[in-house]
Amino acid sequence: MRFQGKLSNWQDDKGFGFVEPNGGGQRCFVHIKSFKQRSRRPIDGDIITYEQIKENNGKFKAVNITLATDRKRQTKTKSSHKSGSFAGVVAAIFWLSLGALVFLNWLPIEIAYLYVGASVITFFMYVFDKSAAQKGRWRTPESQLHFWSVIGGWPGAYFAQSRLRHKSSKKEFRQVYWATIVINLCAFAWLLTDQGQALLGALLIH
Repeated sequence: MRFQGKLSNWQDDKGFGFVEPNGGGQRCFVHIKSFKQRSRRPIDGDIITYEQIKENNGKFKAVNITLATDRKRQTKTKSSHKSGSFAGVVAAIFWLSLGALVFLNWLPIEIAYLYVGASVITFFMYVFDKSAAQKGRWRTPESQLHFWSVIGGWPGAYFAQSRLRHKSSKKEFRQVYWATIVINLCAFAWLLTDQGQALLGALLIH
């Protein structure tokens, strides 16, 4: 069973202190070696999650300790990975479907060129934006990244997010990114209708 509590009497030079569980309960001894995968050294007043064991002397000790801020970060990262994996499946199915539709002459090859070109451009826009963020230069507006996603560059955006770890953990950005995928796929499906085929025929007449 995991508990949550607040560090007290923390002596960083000695690497130990105590934790007072939220809502009352058994006060536990805390040692720096009982923390796992911490992003920094704990400080007095930190909120931690932990398990507790009873030692031979009858006193309680906290083990398997995680800083609450690290736990939230880990949960957020796992959520981003799941979302990214699902986007990868969608992208793979999309490319296979696009290839099949072009091969069967249900869609012109120019549509494939559009998606490849837009994806390449979008990928490099992410590359430049991440470089700008690291060097403190002028950033690419998120509206531009979403614009290229909605016109067909969303597979390139997915590849950039997964490879570069850029924009992949920003919740608001990811929500809009998924909206661009839905909009684009709806437009793609419309191209397979009679009206869509008629429009493509009119646009591609030489």
